[in-house]
Amino acid sequence: MGFKELKNARRYVVKVGTSSLTNENSRLDIGKIAYLVSELMSLKEQGRYPLLVSSGAIGAGMGKLRITKRPESMSQLQAAAAIGQGTLMQTYEYLFDNYDQLIAQVLLTKDDFTNPERYQNLRNTLGTLLEWNVIPIINENDTVATEEIRVGDNDTLAAYVAEGIDADVLIILTDVNGLYTGHPDKKESKLVRVVEEVTPEVENWASRDGKGFGGMFTKVQAAKKLADKGVATVIANAKEPDVLRKIFQGETGTTFKPRGKADG
Repeated sequence: MGFKELKNARRYVVKVGTSSLTNENSRLDIGKIAYLVSELMSLKEQGRYPLLVSSGAIGAGMGKLRITKRPESMSQLQAAAAIGQGTLMQTYEYLFDNYDQLIAQVLLTKDDFTNPERYQNLRNTLGTLLEWNVIPIINENDTVATEEIRVGDNDTLAAYVAEGIDADVLIILTDVNGLYTGHPDKKESKLVRVVEEVTPEVENWASRDGKGFGGMFTKVQAAKKLADKGVATVIANAKEPDVLRKIFQGETGTTFKPRGKADG
């Protein structure tokens, strides 16, 4: 899939990370979320239908609890997610209501993708929501998930969702402009605009980004998984104005092409 195919994409998944939804105090940033919602609705008017994989529940819970240090134990993280999930969805519902747009909350675990019956049920449910003109807002069920049933991170979750609903493209919004050949803050690092194939060299670039778990490496692995399934991935900066429109015009971010697809 090249830039021509991105322009023609209709069904897409957007994954947005915690830093793109919260402020420096871990509280939900209404301005950031409102801008994201406005972009999604603008594209929907053009015939592009989104599914949103949204982080932010734990961060929102931390904000409600007035704590600044991320909890370390599983029970504390799950409790924070339980508190924050309602706040997160309430915020989305309030903002989408301004456009008379229905949304649906979908909380998942790895079993929903590895158990064939549950996986088919998930595909059917998401397909029905899209047919009903409803935007699914998806997250891992952090409140109950244990290590054995966790997907692990929302980059991987978004890749599973994109594959499951036969999306044209996965868009991962983060706090950097895309994949660099090294740490984004280093002068010698170059932004990679197109990745033809996720090679060991590409994986090495991602592992040196200094972000650690949940950083660029997991995003590149998600892109690699989808490339083998015929789905494109774009990594771009959530802070860039009009970022979603620019992505579909091939004007920003790093695009990972599916294997064997020629540029349009």
